Amino acid sequence: MPVPHPHGSTIIPCLRYRDAHAAIDWLCKAFGFEKQAVHENESGGVEHAQLTYGHGMVMLGEVRDNEFGQHIAQPDEIGGRETQCACVTVGDCKSHYRQAKAAGAVIVDEYAEKEYGGAGYSCHDPEGHLWYFGSYDPWQPGPA
Repeated sequence: MPVPHPHGSTIIPCLRYRDAHAAIDWLCKAFGFEKQAVHENESGGVEHAQLTYGHGMVMLGEVRDNEFGQHIAQPDEIGGRETQCACVTVGDCKSHYRQAKAAGAVIVDEYAEKEYGGAGYSCHDPEGHLWYFGSYDPWQPGPA
């Protein structure tokens, strides 16, 4: 049985980037993530990083050709597609959309109000990873 974590989610997406240092800077600028930890390997690459947004987190590191890394494909290796995407709940979705777009996010689905509540949009980051941002909070009661 899962143990609730007092500080955040027990499910944390993990991504790989070819230039993890640049990705970290961009994710903080464009999406508002904050660096919690960045651990470099002996060659200066990002071995492991933790970025937070509210009570959520993503972990990331450099693309590596190791046993675990062989299970992960980068979007440009599979026609720009993803098999999953991180979904991030934001307070002011329209403002977040504008900030991401101004920072160069490639918008996939434009900002729109959703009939089930809230608003949302999706975009690609500079290395092609798909992100969804929305104001709908699935932990709160929905519309009647």
